[in-house]
Amino acid sequence: MSIQTVSQIIRSRRAYFPKTYSSRPIDPSIIEEVIENANWAPTHKRTEPWRYRIFHSLSSRQRLANAIAKAFKEFVPPEAYTEAKAQDHAEKALLSGCVMAIIMHRDEKAGLPEWEEIASTAMSVQNMWLTCASYEIGSYWATAGFIFKLGDILELKESERCLGLFYMGYVQEGTFAPALRNPIADKIKWMQ
Repeated sequence: MSIQTVSQIIRSRRAYFPKTYSSRPIDPSIIEEVIENANWAPTHKRTEPWRYRIFHSLSSRQRLANAIAKAFKEFVPPEAYTEAKAQDHAEKALLSGCVMAIIMHRDEKAGLPEWEEIASTAMSVQNMWLTCASYEIGSYWATAGFIFKLGDILELKESERCLGLFYMGYVQEGTFAPALRNPIADKIKWMQ
């Protein structure tokens, strides 16, 4: 593999939101490859803290959508709640070809700081995102506060914590998100 190929995949990765997804289904073999690549993220002491709950079938995504609407209602203060906002969040699961709940599993015996396990899980998600980009599948990592209310549907263990939902779907024809990055020169300092 060339550095040009790697750079192109990294630089083509974008957040594509579910409203831009087409109805084209994602083959389960692609989802399996996305997950397999996620499994190759760096991990301190080989704790491999990433776990995923996969909602691929329409019925599982419908159950997730219902749980999202309920969690949103429980999380948002009554004065800020509207049925339309709850349905907007829930609809994302139905517009997607697949949704994965991103779970961090803590191994207390390993003695690692939580931030290291979160960072490792995030690197796993980056591997998923890059794999999706190489398949021209749009994806988006949502971290809304109500995710902490999804424990029941995710069947979380005491040692697990949901870090967000990863939405995936083929992007509708003509939808392209331009690259928005400030120059790297503004972010570095060569130390002497």
